[in-house]
Amino acid sequence: MNTQPTTAKRPLLPRTNAKRRLSKDQLLAFLFLTPSLLLIAVFVYGFIGWTGYVSLSQWNSIVPDLSWAGLDNYVQLFQTFRFQADLRNMVVFTILFIACVIFLGQLFAVLLDQKLKGESLFRNIFLFPMALSFVVTGVVWRWVLNPKTGVNLLLDDLGWAFGWYTDTSVVPGWSLFQIEFGMPIALIAVIIAAVWQMTGFSLAMYLAGLRGIPEELREAARMDGASERQIYFKVILPQLKPITFGVIVMMLHISLKIFDLIYTMTGPGANFVTDMPAVNMFDTTFQANLYARGAAIAIVLLLLVAVFIVPYLIRSRKGEA
Repeated sequence: MNTQPTTAKRPLLPRTNAKRRLSKDQLLAFLFLTPSLLLIAVFVYGFIGWTGYVSLSQWNSIVPDLSWAGLDNYVQLFQTFRFQADLRNMVVFTILFIACVIFLGQLFAVLLDQKLKGESLFRNIFLFPMALSFVVTGVVWRWVLNPKTGVNLLLDDLGWAFGWYTDTSVVPGWSLFQIEFGMPIALIAVIIAAVWQMTGFSLAMYLAGLRGIPEELREAARMDGASERQIYFKVILPQLKPITFGVIVMMLHISLKIFDLIYTMTGPGANFVTDMPAVNMFDTTFQANLYARGAAIAIVLLLLVAVFIVPYLIRSRKGEA
């Protein structure tokens, strides 16, 4: 008599069927992705390549001229007063914009994390500007900060007159090459509008990060005798470094290619005190018909964005792995 236990074996699918099913799934995925891949290849990377080619040509008139010009357009671009002023404005705007967005986002997130009454109302108030486009924000703040209308009527009555975006002074204003280096006063108005628009994004990111930190970590710090201030500065905020890094990358990406806010709010400004490379590219290409020069500005902007975005993508890929 056979006393060995018998085990029921599940029928296994033949390997050939599994391979065939996997190949079918891959084929379907490839078919669904092919239209998107083709569109991206043509309308993103194809146009980038075409822009780079135009930037190396002599097409600086209405009549197309794709004769080889080498790096002449880039050399002439960096020698112009307007592009030098653009680089100054872009650096100043980027530093102050990112610093203010991170500081205010952290501050408001910590305040909302105190579980105040009416938190949802405050959260919606802070997040509302994100629903608007930079075009709407530029139009609204142009009216609000107009030296002759808006809040300035009240400030004039109090004896305080501000030029806002019409002020052409640069502080401290030490000259190098063709331009004055320092802080263009008119740029403050643009920074205020941009910070108002994007602080809600920073707040949402930090608030989600704060709510994701385990309460046990705070309790452990309290048991060790840490005050609430020490808990935030030495325990909570260091945990938010990845969020800070993500916010910096996002704001950096916005600030380097900002166009619509500047164009609707101030334009290039007198003496180019509020001009940015993207505005310069639009004017150079579509108003002055200097297509090769405009393409050179676009390529410089692309390289500036890539310098910061590519390391972030590489770091993210390593984190996922």
